[in-house]
Amino acid sequence: MLHLPKDDPAIARLIEKEEKRIETTLDLIAAENHVPLSILEAMGSILNTKTIEGYPGNRFHAGCRYVDEIERLAISRAKLLFGAEYANVQPHSGTSANLAVFFSVLELEDKVLAMSLPHGGHLSHGHRASLTSKCFTFQHYEVDRETERIDYESVRSIAEEFRPKMIVVGASSYPRLIDYEKMAHIAEDISAYLFTDMAHIGGLVAAKVIPSPVPFSDFVSFTCYKTMMGGRGGVILCKHRYGSKIDRAVFPGCQGTSAVNLIAAKAIIFKLAQDPQFIEIQKRTVADAVSLANELAARGYRIVTGGTENHQVIVDLGSKGIIGEIGEDTLESVGIITNRNVIPRDVQTRGTVSGLRLGTAAVSARGMGPGEMKEIAELIDEALINVNRKNVLDQVAQEVAALCRKFPVYG
Repeated sequence: MLHLPKDDPAIARLIEKEEKRIETTLDLIAAENHVPLSILEAMGSILNTKTIEGYPGNRFHAGCRYVDEIERLAISRAKLLFGAEYANVQPHSGTSANLAVFFSVLELEDKVLAMSLPHGGHLSHGHRASLTSKCFTFQHYEVDRETERIDYESVRSIAEEFRPKMIVVGASSYPRLIDYEKMAHIAEDISAYLFTDMAHIGGLVAAKVIPSPVPFSDFVSFTCYKTMMGGRGGVILCKHRYGSKIDRAVFPGCQGTSAVNLIAAKAIIFKLAQDPQFIEIQKRTVADAVSLANELAARGYRIVTGGTENHQVIVDLGSKGIIGEIGEDTLESVGIITNRNVIPRDVQTRGTVSGLRLGTAAVSARGMGPGEMKEIAELIDEALINVNRKNVLDQVAQEVAALCRKFPVYG
């Protein structure tokens, strides 16, 4: 930073502190990752100054010659990477992308079937706190109480009775693979659109580490800053016949000018995602999640669904008599960054949050593997069983810092 320290020393100092925090802590938040420096450069570039409305070749401002090329590159790379017929790279976020999908083919109060939030869904999938619940009529399916996995026959039964116009697939805290083909058959049998939100698993899908929803879905949305390892912002993939509807729903329907710097960042990560290094990180991300889940289970923690098949490990801290908030705060105090999360069993006790959602994407990006997952599990356990013993927590914090030094983010 050459100019910020002079223009605003307070902000400059806070950015420096945040950079140090990232380097000296273990990021196990499933919705975060470490971004390549080339993407940070693009996001902080001169592209921030350009205003665009509309689409390449049909803008409402002049001076778009080069940013049109950038957006076209992002679109073509997204289609190639995911094997999609159509792509829109303008959404500001995953939720913005989801709103555009809903409004592209649905009318107000149309019926939508989606996954329940405590059972793994997302706020934007019709939770009462979301604007989506005020626009459309949602019903939610839940996971099986015993297996904590999607019961496809139950989903079919609900769909046949509710008759939604759209079925939403995808989750923010579901550690298992989803059978998109089964969901597509359910949607097809009731003449419903199938919309998959793969915000969390976009990078894993791009690397072909896990199955893709694209061949089976009418619409797919994702964000670029989770497993995808890119900058902020959302993307919509869809069948070609819905392309014009999606474009109108994004602009002018849901947003105005788009952030060119973020569109450039999307183009970059779509290119980098074709490299062997990216694919290897995605493979390691899943392997590390399996290792971390097994190591925590071996220490007596109940793992929701009994394991994982993606980057997430959902831990039931209630099995150890710990509430989610205490777990999150305790781990942050030693430099392990996580987030508390509702789990299916919490539904039975309103207001309870006994889960901890862990993600391995960021530590895998740092180069950590099974050996480090064992060490991290030991550090998590040591901290959580010694919540009130400052001397033990101080020792754990030192060990966390030492591990971080061995695997620098940008070192």
